[in-house]
Amino acid sequence: MKVVRKSEGTSYEAPLHFNVWSSRKLAADKETQRISVSLSHFQPNGRCDMSGSPAEKVYFVLAGSMAVKNKAGEEAILQTGDTVYFAGGEERECYTVGTDVCTILVCMVKV
Repeated sequence: MKVVRKSEGTSYEAPLHFNVWSSRKLAADKETQRISVSLSHFQPNGRCDMSGSPAEKVYFVLAGSMAVKNKAGEEAILQTGDTVYFAGGEERECYTVGTDVCTILVCMVKV
């Protein structure tokens, strides 16, 4: 069992993310076998440019509002309590909607 307290985690800057404060709570190949868990705070005007990675990703919106768009042009506005899944390699972009911070729980699974 591994417990990570609210005040624990490692701050990091994800590539192609702007005005986003992130804290890695669990890292694949360190604390877990394949899963990474992070908490990301997208500030007003925060965004992630179109990109992808081999890992599967799940975003769960804890607070605020975020727009997500994939390479095919499908777009959704996510609200508190909403979840979105991205397959490994699927490119996406996202940005904060409105003037409130959007906080998301990010779970990634190494494939």
